[in-house]
Amino acid sequence: MALLSPSRRDGNRGLWPLLAAIGIVLGLAGSGPWSPIAAGATRTDVTILSGDPSTLDPALQSDIGSAAYSAQLYESLTTFDLQLTLRPALARSWDVSDDGRRIVFHLRSGLVFSDGAALTAEDVVQSWLRIINPSRPSQLASLLLDVRGAAEYLAGRETDPTRVGLRADGLDVIVDLERPGADFPSIVSSPTFGVVPAQMWRDGVAADSASVPSSGAYVIKAITDTEFTLGANSRYWAGPPAIPTVRFLTTIGGRSPVAAFEAGDVDYTPISSADAAWIRYDETLGPQLRLVPSLSLIFIGFTTDRPPFNDVRVRQAFAQAVDWTRITELAASGDLTPADSMVPTGIPGGGDRDWLPAHDPQAARQLLASAGYPGGAGLPPVTFAAGGIGPAEGIAEDLRRELGVTIRLEEVDDHFGRLAADPPAMWSLGWVADYPGANDFLGVLLGTGSSNNYGHWSSSVFDGAIADALGTRDASAALAAFERALAVVRDEAPVVPLSYGDGWALARDGLLGADENGLGILRSAGLAWR
Repeated sequence: MALLSPSRRDGNRGLWPLLAAIGIVLGLAGSGPWSPIAAGATRTDVTILSGDPSTLDPALQSDIGSAAYSAQLYESLTTFDLQLTLRPALARSWDVSDDGRRIVFHLRSGLVFSDGAALTAEDVVQSWLRIINPSRPSQLASLLLDVRGAAEYLAGRETDPTRVGLRADGLDVIVDLERPGADFPSIVSSPTFGVVPAQMWRDGVAADSASVPSSGAYVIKAITDTEFTLGANSRYWAGPPAIPTVRFLTTIGGRSPVAAFEAGDVDYTPISSADAAWIRYDETLGPQLRLVPSLSLIFIGFTTDRPPFNDVRVRQAFAQAVDWTRITELAASGDLTPADSMVPTGIPGGGDRDWLPAHDPQAARQLLASAGYPGGAGLPPVTFAAGGIGPAEGIAEDLRRELGVTIRLEEVDDHFGRLAADPPAMWSLGWVADYPGANDFLGVLLGTGSSNNYGHWSSSVFDGAIADALGTRDASAALAAFERALAVVRDEAPVVPLSYGDGWALARDGLLGADENGLGILRSAGLAWR
């Protein structure tokens, strides 16, 4: 879901300011001032500081900033609550076959879009097919590639969508998988799987059109240069939301988020850890401070299908030359912690072992020499698309000092476009969990052929371990298989985990439900004024 750019953290999915690794994007601006409500009155609106989404279309979004919007408009079949327990949404229940290769979702009866039109199983199937549309695929198409025939359809080798293992049967959505995938009900909780109406999947109407009906808790009321205004969907399956109007501000005129909050212009806003450090002691703002958990990761990647990082020894040398924990601690602004695994703490399947490459500069120099670059001689300058991460200069200096190599730091406006089109030799990426599963940080990011495998790494041993993990319902067997995959990543070093990060926010006193579960999205339907 989760592309999350590490860019400008000190100041994605999508290139957005990551002052706090949470799903409501930090924007820079504001609408009209907030006025206190008279005693006994009930507020009917809430204002959230956000950023401009790249799209409102669930199948086209790939950044957490856009998902924060699309999730309000388009519901999927399942969802996770604040305790990260999987819950029914548009689906009332689901069944998994004994071999794990067929999932049948049973839709609730009487589902309708916001315009009253029936929401059917066919709408679900057609919405999901858009994710693997070969002419305009989702950047998160990897989430669907375990469906039978999905890879062939995405690649254009199969042109008949009915050959894909997605089928509507009455109120049932039947999913046939290439391999056992008991975690598929968790995967489809991602905003990418939001169900859109026929106006979008059949007629091609854009998602930002106010005429497009919604399957989620809110509909579009108005879009301006500074604000997205959403209105409650009175036909929402769970009942109309408690707050009729939600305003997402995309600018506050250059002021700080704290100043906008103090002025009453916003009711919920992410803030930096630097501001959180003093706010916690402030008599007025302190009680309104919220710690925002985030199942997120920033990692360093190498492009492995061309020199120099197609040689595993060069990758190992770079991975062992840097003291990754020290570098992260020195650069951390307070809401970052050094990572020791590609799977963040709190996600099942990651185990509790340290999966960082050993810090051994002497061994690193020997590895680089054995690859034909003694003391860095003959190794061309390495371009590092750092994405604005704090430790970038420290990483470059460690590599220069220990290996004698030259690192050229690069910053571009379209970080993700750069990685997708022409990834440099070395790069950074942030990722927020689509669902709380280890595979979302392993197979989805590093599996052979995955759309999010920007380094183009391939390992049959890794792929086999992931298949074993997903093919069992035994938790201990799955953990053992995921740990085999983590060991391959540590030893072959296609990527190196760098940091995890929670965030901070200010939430107006009396605003209930302003909590997140670590998946990066604040559900507006759960908000209410006390």
